[in-house]
This record gives sequence, structure tokens and C-alpha cells, in this order.
Amino acid sequence: MLRNEEVLKTIAHEGTTEYSIWLLPAVEEALKSARVEMRDVELFAVASGPGSFTGVRMGLTTVKAWSEVYGKGIASVSRLEAMASEAPRESEYVAAFFDAHRDQLYAGLFRRQGEAVGLVEEEMVAAPADFLSWVGQRVQKERVNWISMDPEKMTVQEAWQARLRTGESVAVCSKVLAPAIGKIGRVRAMEGQLTDVLKLDAEYVRRPDAEVFWKDPSKRVR
Repeated sequence: MLRNEEVLKTIAHEGTTEYSIWLLPAVEEALKSARVEMRDVELFAVASGPGSFTGVRMGLTTVKAWSEVYGKGIASVSRLEAMASEAPRESEYVAAFFDAHRDQLYAGLFRRQGEAVGLVEEEMVAAPADFLSWVGQRVQKERVNWISMDPEKMTVQEAWQARLRTGESVAVCSKVLAPAIGKIGRVRAMEGQLTDVLKLDAEYVRRPDAEVFWKDPSKRVR
């Protein structure tokens, strides 16, 4: 929860409690801690993905309901953009990634635009070596700031040694992205770049397992 750029309260989802059970009590706790009523909240900033299908869907559904009830705007923010915004400001380019399982990464290449970062091309799900090669092709000889919640997914790659020799490294990003998402959402609001209930949609990047298995039963785990 933010007031302007001040973080009033952050509650991380930890342990084994299902996200759907944890979410609303956590919000209630945050509101009480900040001495704020839900009707006083002026903006809802939400992660639109990529990530857990259940987590993303629950977050978006909840924010849509609040927006309808309280008549407030919504700022949709990519988790990768939030990560990139936290990267060191040493280079023009920022590559953000985290574990997507199945030996793949959720990943995106961003370019600094003043205080913000802008996506170079679409976010993707890719094998670590493929993302590393793709970034190299886009930036050529430019240096890159790398940031991740799971840096070891990249640093164990043989091809990473070439980037390492240039002095690049992977900054470790906090798994708690709510403050960064809130700050980006605030900028979206100031720039009039909000969305509404009808337009808000998830950016899963990768198709849900249910869809993959329905279309290709051979991919089911037996």
C-alpha cells in the first residue's frame, strides 16, 4: 500500500496458504495498519502477469470487483516491468527474467526512458540460452543490466561466460514486487494511462496447462 511514493504497508505471500485464501485477509490487515478504508483508495495497481495462472487470475478478478464497487481506476503492470524498474541504473538496457519452470524463463528486454523502462519487444517464455542469445542480437555490443529473482537460471549457462567477461552480472530482485508495481501504477495514473474492468486482461505469455493438454493429450504427465 502506497501514499504517493511512501510505502505504508507490504505483506508478502509466504508459506503454504493458498493465494485465494490469503489475499483478502492480507488486504484487510494492510488497510488497518495504514488506517485507511477501502473507499479511500484512489487507484488499484495490479500485476497482469506473467506468473502463476491462479495467482494472476485471482489478483485481476479481485481488482476488477473493487473497481466496479468503488468506481476507481486500474493500473495494469507487468511483473517483468516492475523487476526491470528495480535494476541498477548503469546501462541503457535491462533484461529481466524469472523461473517459468520446464527449463524456461519468463523474460523481457527493456530500455530506459527517463525514469521509466519501456519494453523493447514482446515479453516471452524461452529457454535461458535462447533468451541470452536473443538479448545479444538486440543490443549488439551495448552493456546490459540483468535482474532476476532466480539468477542461477542464467549464470549456470555456458554462454553466460561471454557476458561475464564484459563485467555484467545478475542483480537479485526481491520477490515482493508490490511497492514497485504501486509506484509504476501511480505514474500510469498521472499520465492518464489507466485501464478499466472491461479492458483489463492477463498477460500469461505461456498458455495454461489445461489448454495445452486439451489440444495435445500427449503432453499430459502420466
